[in-house]
Amino acid sequence: MSLHEIPLTLNDGTETTFGRFAGSAVLVVNVASKCGFTRQYDGLEALSREYRDRGLVVLGFPCNQFAGQEPGTDAEIEEFCRVNFGVTFPLAAKGDVLGKRQHPLYAALTEFPAGDDAGAKVKWNFEKFLVDSEGRVVGRFRSPVDPDAPELREAIEAALPDPVTAS
Repeated sequence: MSLHEIPLTLNDGTETTFGRFAGSAVLVVNVASKCGFTRQYDGLEALSREYRDRGLVVLGFPCNQFAGQEPGTDAEIEEFCRVNFGVTFPLAAKGDVLGKRQHPLYAALTEFPAGDDAGAKVKWNFEKFLVDSEGRVVGRFRSPVDPDAPELREAIEAALPDPVTAS
């Protein structure tokens, strides 16, 4: 199954697939409202606003698997993100990024190597996966990598769809 075929439920209950974002680069981030990295919402929203017209979608994926740091309902999470950080990028419904109930999107994303000794497992909130416009995972960045980090921005620039061939 390609990434684009993977079912996805958005925070508002909309049933779709990851293919909804075909043709765009997508930065998928497992997010949480009560984490030391929660401040990264500001940077993620800034990335979304800066690159949206060039074909980047930031997709927040709320997860409560790390120290119970995302306890809210989908509606509470959306309100928290909007009110506190002005988030306009899409949020998926809260789900698991690890274990037996791991969302199929994360089962596919975590096949991309992490580049450290922890292997494929997501270690904490705000880990970032970059998917190019063709649906290939092209980058993975652990939680401490800020949204404005040069290595993340360079990877985003490289993953953006070519404006000449984008339709």
